[in-house]
Order: sequence, then structure tokens, then C-alpha cells
Amino acid sequence: MATPHINPNLIFLIFLSLLAITSAHVFFEERFEDGWENRWIVSEWKKDENMAGKWNHTSGKWNGDPNDKGIQTSEDYRFYAISAEFPEFSNKDKTLVFQFSVKHEQQLDCGGGYMKLLSGEVDQKKFGGDTPYSIMFGPDICGHTTKKVHAILSHDASNHLIKKDVPCVTDHLTHVYTFILRPDATYSILIDNEEKQSGSLYTDWDILPPKKIKDPEAKKPEDWDDKEYIPDPEDKKPEGYDEIPKEIADPDAKKPEDWDDEEDGEWTPPTIANPEYKGLWKPKEMKNPNYKGKWKAPMIDNPDFKDDPDIYVYPSLKYVGIELWQVKSGTLFDNVLVCNDPEYAKKLAEDTWGKQKDAEKVAHEEAEKKREEESKDNPVDSDDDEDADDVEGDASDEESSADTDEDGAASDEAHDEL
Repeated sequence: MATPHINPNLIFLIFLSLLAITSAHVFFEERFEDGWENRWIVSEWKKDENMAGKWNHTSGKWNGDPNDKGIQTSEDYRFYAISAEFPEFSNKDKTLVFQFSVKHEQQLDCGGGYMKLLSGEVDQKKFGGDTPYSIMFGPDICGHTTKKVHAILSHDASNHLIKKDVPCVTDHLTHVYTFILRPDATYSILIDNEEKQSGSLYTDWDILPPKKIKDPEAKKPEDWDDKEYIPDPEDKKPEGYDEIPKEIADPDAKKPEDWDDEEDGEWTPPTIANPEYKGLWKPKEMKNPNYKGKWKAPMIDNPDFKDDPDIYVYPSLKYVGIELWQVKSGTLFDNVLVCNDPEYAKKLAEDTWGKQKDAEKVAHEEAEKKREEESKDNPVDSDDDEDADDVEGDASDEESSADTDEDGAASDEAHDEL
């Protein structure tokens, strides 16, 4: 029997892939299996105000694997804060990968699905909205205007929001969010293992002053012609153009039969717009042969810019946390990862979300179908649900208006801290 030939190049590629995965350094990985409660600490933040929400350990109402559980917000109009500690490390000279999955089973009016990396020493029992963080990343939805992925980086005690727009997913299925920060100060944002945004910390955040600025001393030359079009000197106004009246007597108007000139005065027909009137005459425009383009001040080196080669460095990362406000509960977090290898993160996403997403989609469709059938069978209950949604929608509007309503103030507080 002939021995099958194995391509040595294929063996080498497989070896490199396995080597890359085995060499990955995982600083923190949580799949919320048995014992997860010993690794996570629920904060007492907002507990005294009776505004602290409770977490459920569950796979959700629909899923691709009922044994794959995460933690889910369970109470409406509540603040949530929970964190886990890992061995402190610095990402200097390392790629930093922060990844997790999130699913919004509720019709989310206003609430976050983001997570945080924290540094230094944190009292986890007091972890809350005022606790300083190093990185905040993940989706945020509030009303019709906020539906984006946050990527907020702390630098010198200030939080800096990404300047690029990164839309988040707004359906009711699980999605994987990945933030990759590299030693060359470049980054990538992935959703479901697909890159949605990338760039540099120097340009996409205002962490440092810009390297280049417009020369404040520069002045536009007096002979600079920035008019792209000019009146055509060869175009002449037609003779008699100004004599054309704007309005003329209506040629179809007839003097009423009962009109008495002695009693009613001399009859004059009403006027109508003159179809021959073309408005004030203006010469045609032509391309300006002397056009030099829009003048721009030349760029010069910014004297206030001082490079920071460690702009990407967080020297004492030590905690991962979830801290958010939700009008409607039902957001489920799972498969939290902090590591130094994007390939390891990609494989984790494929082995979890990737293998379950099709089954989860089917389960969700079946749940929606069942809900619709129950609504038809119980129209009264359906109306009650709609009324409840209306009430909650009104409450959500109150929150965003920042009036004296307590829940409104809570929503503003939650989003102000971003």
C-alpha cells in the first residue's frame, strides 16, 4: 500500500499556527463556567440608593448552546457594576487585545454593553461610575442618536473619545467586540472578527496635541485669486431686457357685467406673473483662468507637540470590569479575554460565537415566532405589553431631557461619566 504524500509546506504552516497560539500570553480569560462567582466581585455602588441591579448567570432566552452561560443584567432602571482581578501587567512592547461577547435580548432604549480595563489598586466593592479606568470599549445605545462603539482611552488622568464613528450592531443576537492596541500606536476595532475601524492613536484621538498646525502668521497673498468662476465679460444683456415687466394684465380676465364705472370706478384687469420676465439679468459665469484654488495656510511643526513613544502603554493593568446604566435589562456578557495575540482572540471567537451563531439565530427566530403567536392568542396581554413599552419609552425620553426626574438624572449621570 502506497504511503500518502504530505505536503511539507502545509505541515510547516500548521506548525506555525499552533506555535502562534501556544505562544500567546493570556492575562485574563473568563467563560463564566463553574466558580465564576469566586473570580468576580459585585460592587455595592448605588446599593444604598436601591439602584444597584442584580446579575443572572444564564445562557439567555435564546442561545446556540444552553450550557454556555454568561452574566446578564436582570432589573430595569438600574446601575450595574462588577469586576474581576488578574495579575498586574504592562502592555509596553506588547500587543494588547481586549475582547468579549455581548447580546442585547431586550429592546434596548438606553444602555451600554461596554467593558473597562482598570489599572493600579481598585476597591472592587466600591467600583462605579467615578472609578478611573484605562480603557473603555464596547457598544452603547441610547435613543435614536447614540448607536456606536465606544473606544475611550485614558491618558494623564483625562479620558479621550475616539474621533472616528464606529457603528455598533443593534439586533438581539450575540456579537463579539475586539479592540487591538499595538506597540506602534496603531489600533483595530473588530466586530465578529471583521475589522470595522483602524488607524493611529496619534490621529484618531486627541491624546496629544497635533504634530502639525496651520501657520498662524501666514496671510493670504493680496493677488491670490480664489474665485473659481467669474462673470463672462463677453456676455451682454439683451436689448430691452430691463423693460420687460414682472407682471402683466391677465389677458383672460373679463370685466364683470354688473361693473358700474361711475359707482365702482374704472375697471382694471388683475395682474399675473409675466412668463417673459426672467428676473434681474446676470451675465453667465465662466471658469476663472486666474483661479489658484482655495487658499490654505501652510502647515508647520506644532511647538506645543511633544512626542510620547509610550502613548499606547498602560503600565499597571490589573482589573476588568462592567459598569453601566440600563433602562431595560437583558444584556448578556460572555467570553471575556485580555491577551497579547489577535490570532488567539480570533480563534476563541470562532470556537464560541462562531460555532453557535447559526443555532442562536434559529432559536431567536423561533422565540419571535412564538411571541407573535402568543400575542395573537392574547391580544389583551399584547396591548398591555405595548402600553408598558410606551410608558418605558416616555421614561427614556425623560431621562435624556435631564430634568428633575430621578431616573432622568440617573441616565445623564451614566452618560456624563463617559
